[in-house]
Amino acid sequence: MAFKFEKLLAWQKALDLSEMISQVTKDFPKEEMYVLTSQIKRAAESVSLNIAEGSTGQSNPEFARFLTIALRSNIEVVGCIFIAKRRNIISQENFEIIYSKCEEILVMLNSLRQSLK
Repeated sequence: MAFKFEKLLAWQKALDLSEMISQVTKDFPKEEMYVLTSQIKRAAESVSLNIAEGSTGQSNPEFARFLTIALRSNIEVVGCIFIAKRRNIISQENFEIIYSKCEEILVMLNSLRQSLK
């Protein structure tokens, strides 16, 4: 593996989350394409992208800053699935799977940030 972030389990899990969001949003109504669909996809992708960007060639404080951005994006995904659930455009099963993945990523990002101190 050429890049440091590729070894990070949090990054790998964030990729999984992004892929799941991409699959689930294919079933979202067309009227949500430029609103909720776009928002949740960008938030999910932001998690892995910020982990990657912050991991290479950065100081520990700078990497921690990128991890904080990734963490906030992860929480944004959770907010989006609550909206999707309320609008009845996501199944309870998918809601629970995504929520669980986000919880797992949250713990990993917090642990990784703490290890940088």
